[in-house]
Amino acid sequence: MVLNTIDAKMLSKMFLAGAKNLEHKKEWINELNVFPVPDGDTGTNMTMTIMAAAKEVAALGDSDMKTISKAISSGSLRGARGNSGVILSQLLRGLTKGINEYDEITIESLAYAFEKAVETAYKAVMKPKEGTILTVAKGIAVKARELEQAGCDDLDTFLKEVIEYADYVLSQTPEMLPVLKQAGVVDSGGQGLLEVMKGAYEAFQGKELDLSIVDVKPIASKMSMEVQEDIEIKFGYCTEFIILLERNFNIKNEIDFKDYLESIGDSIVVVADDDVVKVHVHTNDPGLAIQKALKYGALSNLKIDNMRLEHQEKIIKMSEKEVDSEPATEKKDVGFIAVSVGDGINEIFKGLGVDYMIEGGQTMNPSTEDMLNAIEKVNADTIFILPNNKNIILAANQAQSLVEDKKVIVIPTKTVPQGITAIINYVPDMTPEDNAANMLEEIGRVSTGQVTYAVRDTIIDDKEIKQGDFMGIGDKGIQSVGENMDEVTIEMIENMVDDDTELISIYYGSDISEEAAEALRATVEEKYSNCDVELQFGGQPIYYYIVSAE
Repeated sequence: MVLNTIDAKMLSKMFLAGAKNLEHKKEWINELNVFPVPDGDTGTNMTMTIMAAAKEVAALGDSDMKTISKAISSGSLRGARGNSGVILSQLLRGLTKGINEYDEITIESLAYAFEKAVETAYKAVMKPKEGTILTVAKGIAVKARELEQAGCDDLDTFLKEVIEYADYVLSQTPEMLPVLKQAGVVDSGGQGLLEVMKGAYEAFQGKELDLSIVDVKPIASKMSMEVQEDIEIKFGYCTEFIILLERNFNIKNEIDFKDYLESIGDSIVVVADDDVVKVHVHTNDPGLAIQKALKYGALSNLKIDNMRLEHQEKIIKMSEKEVDSEPATEKKDVGFIAVSVGDGINEIFKGLGVDYMIEGGQTMNPSTEDMLNAIEKVNADTIFILPNNKNIILAANQAQSLVEDKKVIVIPTKTVPQGITAIINYVPDMTPEDNAANMLEEIGRVSTGQVTYAVRDTIIDDKEIKQGDFMGIGDKGIQSVGENMDEVTIEMIENMVDDDTELISIYYGSDISEEAAEALRATVEEKYSNCDVELQFGGQPIYYYIVSAE
C-alpha cells in the first residue's frame, strides 16, 4: 500500500520511532564527541530531550495533528538539555508550526515544515556554526524543497532521498569544521538528527517496531534531575580496536566485514585508513568480532566495556547525589540560581547567597524543565541564573523565555569560577540591569582551566593524546597533555597567567587528596610569588582540578 500523506496516527508512530532509534544509538553518538573527555553527552542530551516529548505523545494515544504537534513542541522545549538538546527542541518546535494546521501532511507541507524547523533553530542560536546539527537540518530542508519543486509525488521516495542527502551533508561536516576532521569524526548532533529521521522513516515504511516509551524517573527530587533507569541495553559490550592490516582490505572486504558486524551487534563504525582499520561495535560476544578481524591482521588498542554494568554504576552514583538546596520562603527582591557540581562548590555558592542550586555540569546537563522548577521555587521578583557551563546556557535562555511572572536574567557563565566571580560582583544597590552588565564585564576577566583524563587516542589542536593521558583544557581548547597530572596542571596554568594576573584559585576534585592539593598549591605559589594563590575543596567528579586566573 502506497502512502502519499501522513495522518496524525502515522505522525505519532514516526515520532516515537525516531525517538526510540535515537535512544538506541545514544552511546555511539556520545562517543563521537570531538574532545576525548569522559563526559561525552550529545547523545544523552538529545535522547532525554526527545524522550520528554515522546512520553507526552505516547500518553495521548489516538489524537489529532494539532494535539500531537503541541505535545512534541512543549515536551521537547521543557525537556531540552545541553546545546544539542535545545537545538533539537527548536527544530521540533519549528517543524510542528509547519504541520499543526493540517489533517494530513503532504510533500508540500512537509517541505515547508522542514524550512520552518531550520528557521526556528537558527534564530535560537546566537552564533550559528556550520558543520553542526544546524547544517544537517538545513540540508534536509533544501533537499525537501528541491524534490517538491521537481514534482516528486511519492512520499516514500521523498523521505528516502531526503535522508540520503542528510547523510551526505553529515559526511561533509569534517570539511566544514577542522576540529572534526582532525578528530576523525562527523558532528555528533548531526548524527543524532539523522538517527531520528531514519527511525521515523522505518515507521513510515510499516516496519514492526517497539514504540513503548520508558518513563523518565527523577533520581534526586530536590534537583529535578532525571535518568532513565530501566533502559534495555540490547548489546552489552562496547568493543573497539584497530586492525593493523596484513592483507588487502578492499571495498568488498569492508562491506563484508560491516555486514558481519551487523549480524552480531549494532552502533557499527568501520573506518579504513591506509594500513589500519578503526572498528567500533556494540555486541554481546566481542570474541566473534575479534576473531573475524584477526583474518585481516593483528589487533591494537583493544578496549571492551560492559555497558550494562557501567549504566547501573552510573545510576547508583547519581542517585546518591542530593544537594540540600531548599530556597528561603521569605519573599525577596532578588534571588540566585546556580548550576553546581561537587559538595565543596555547593558550599561556596551557598556561602555567597545562592538560593537554589541545580546539580549538573559536564556529566549531566540540567533541562529547561529543571530550570523552570528552580525558578518557581525561588521566591523573588528578579532571579539571576548562573549556568556555569557553556552547554547549559541555551537551556537557561529557553527557560527565561518561558517565564512570564518573574524577571529572569541569565548571566552566561561558562565555568564555575565565572559563576563565583559573577555573584561576588553583585551589588545590592544597583539595578538588575546594571548588575547584569557589571557581572558580564567581570566574568570576562576570568580565565578558567580544568584537568581531566582522555578516554581515547586522538589528535586535537596539533596535540597527540593517548588514552589515559591527563589533559589541561582551557577556555580556548586543550592547553597541556601528559602522563603526570601535576606537570599538566602547571603547564595549563602557565598558559592562563599573564602580567595582569593577581589571583589564582584552585578547586580540587573528589579524587584528589588534600595533601596532594596542598603540594600543588605550594608549587604554584612558589612559581607565581606575585599572585595570591587560593586552594579550596570543590569535590567535583571527573575534573581533578578546576583553576581560575584573574
